[in-house]
Amino acid sequence: MHQPASGSPGSSALRVGWSRVRSFAARRARAGASRVRSSIVPAALSAVCAVLAYAFAEFVLGHEDPLFAATASLIALGFNRDPKVRKVIEVAAGCTLGILIGDLMQAVLGQGYWQAVLVVFTSIMVARFLDSGAAFTLQMSLQSILVVLLPASEGGPFTRSLDAVVGGFIALLVTLLYPKNLQKEAATGLGDLYATVTRTLRDCSEALRNHESRTAWMALVACRGTQPAVENLHKDVRNAREVATFSPTQRRSRPLLESTAKTVEKSDLAVRSLRIVARRVISVIDNDSLDEEGMLALADWFDEAAEAVEILGRSLGEPAARGRHKSLSVARDALGGAASRLDPSELGATSLHGEALVMLLRPMMVDLLEATGATHDEAVSYLPQL
Repeated sequence: MHQPASGSPGSSALRVGWSRVRSFAARRARAGASRVRSSIVPAALSAVCAVLAYAFAEFVLGHEDPLFAATASLIALGFNRDPKVRKVIEVAAGCTLGILIGDLMQAVLGQGYWQAVLVVFTSIMVARFLDSGAAFTLQMSLQSILVVLLPASEGGPFTRSLDAVVGGFIALLVTLLYPKNLQKEAATGLGDLYATVTRTLRDCSEALRNHESRTAWMALVACRGTQPAVENLHKDVRNAREVATFSPTQRRSRPLLESTAKTVEKSDLAVRSLRIVARRVISVIDNDSLDEEGMLALADWFDEAAEAVEILGRSLGEPAARGRHKSLSVARDALGGAASRLDPSELGATSLHGEALVMLLRPMMVDLLEATGATHDEAVSYLPQL
């Protein structure tokens, strides 16, 4: 059979195809390895939680084959890096309620196919009444049908309901007692957010310096894109405070989480103000509202503010309390220095559009200063009197 020459189109296409297959396989292997590394802790938690719930129900309560204790604990814990207290409670309640409905209806109606249909239908209706989530409905209906279709427990009609309570309780206990850094996710999110804020300020500076509004438009788009990240920050802080409220091992983290909650709130306000500022920068450039001296003065100010915000972003990621406090003090001084120059006459903003831009910068800087831990009065005191 004739073999294609090494330089023939068929041979070249074969090499290209093989190279793509190897590249695809390498990407999938790297992604899989990354997922495995990130799953070590939640996998270990799930394994320990399931076996612990099963062992407790078997040896302490004397139940035979308490599979529902293990399954309820696994479902309630979920496969998350940091399980959430409210979510664990909701899921555990759904599992337990589904099993309880199955036990009750089986005790009254007996076991069979038409009973199973009725049990699942009833579980779904009850779940939809209690919660709008599809996952909650699935959990209740799945547990109830297993109760009806599996052989009855030798320990009595409500043994499996008790097993589900045990599983949910063990999952909740593991969630509360497992040592974790509640500040980590919020610190990472704030660092990413302030990296975007820093780039936005520098883009505004470049736009003013080069009289190019397109750069400011790009900055505005990037700043608008931070809203999902801000919402995730609020969610991360809310979940962390929830765990710290109930967990006896996280009492020391409560003051820091309260401070982080304030930082997230003020950062959200500052980013919203920055979007308005970016739009005003576009207007100033497009309307040619400032002379060259005013443009350069404002560009220099945006560079100074960007450096201060960069310090703030690094400060919020400091792991040690003493280092974070010191870095935030440095960031506060840098932000205060930039805020003290927000006088339209000092920055050469003599036109209506220029004055409006400087006035919009003032509340943004107050919010950023409060994000460092300063009080409102302290933050306002940095602004020059007009």
